[in-house]
Amino acid sequence: MAAHRVAVVVPTDFTLFELGVAVEVFAEPRPEGGTDWYDVKVCTAHPGEAAAVNGLFEARIRHGVEAIDDADTVIVVDAEEDLDHPADPEVIEAIRRAYRRGARLVSFCTGAFVLAAAGVLDGRPATTHWEFAGVLARVYPRIKVDPDVLYVDDGQVLTSAGTAAGIDLSLYIIRKDHGAHVARNVARSMVVAPHREGGQAQFVMTPVPRFTPEQEGVSRAMQYALENLHEDLGLAHLASRAYMSPRNFSRRFREVTGTTPVKWLSHQRLTRVRELLEQTDLSVERIAAQTGFNSAVTLRQRFAQHLLTSPTAYRRAFRAGGAEPALHSAFGAPAA
Repeated sequence: MAAHRVAVVVPTDFTLFELGVAVEVFAEPRPEGGTDWYDVKVCTAHPGEAAAVNGLFEARIRHGVEAIDDADTVIVVDAEEDLDHPADPEVIEAIRRAYRRGARLVSFCTGAFVLAAAGVLDGRPATTHWEFAGVLARVYPRIKVDPDVLYVDDGQVLTSAGTAAGIDLSLYIIRKDHGAHVARNVARSMVVAPHREGGQAQFVMTPVPRFTPEQEGVSRAMQYALENLHEDLGLAHLASRAYMSPRNFSRRFREVTGTTPVKWLSHQRLTRVRELLEQTDLSVERIAAQTGFNSAVTLRQRFAQHLLTSPTAYRRAFRAGGAEPALHSAFGAPAA
């Protein structure tokens, strides 16, 4: 069988990691993949010198958009820095041509903006780096943006979240094209997991917003909640801390944060759970007690619902070292 032709599309100011992922996964010879492995060409709108984002060096890209026209799979690893103009018009048109003839289209990270500009994501589910998901959804409202997942397979078009999620999507494509055994071997050679649990929500921490003087009541209630996550913190309880009625408190809270007190509190509890999983040896039962969940069962259910993984899997993935003995618990005292 003929080799599967892959065009890896880079902007004039490209990101090293995403390009490296595509080259490592698809261009590296894999004997286990047989003779129908991938024939990879890296291309750009104007062949010649392209600079890495950090400005440390330049690379000479030999191929232009003709590589897109010849490809069975097109991988857009990045967008131009100006997301209002994510790619050269020649690249956009070549992607449209590739889509019409049935080529598989793939994006890493902000590469989704290039596919979006070409119109091939309209009406489809898609993802991008969580930092830019809101922008993608706002600028291209016809796209069903999912900011939580690591990648989306919608048949002809596949998109991934930021940076390392490109590895996840690439291994998934290998698994589709060549089977689980080959995908596992490629993952093993790269020293990465063949499949990661969870979505990109587990990588996002949301800070408490800053407040103006007239928002002091909401700020006071939020601070109290953060210091007392173990308590039964209902709407009436929080409103009393702000010296407001529950109705007025809910309205002002949404004005300040863009969400409801209940949703915000749930997110803060899960954020604290993640911190304790990363930095302590506390059992899930003790963490549940410290963060206001009624039981370990409830904590596990909420964790899986919002982060698409289990507390145990999360701790295994994010634990950097031993427990910090001086870490402060949700009670404001050193954790026991």
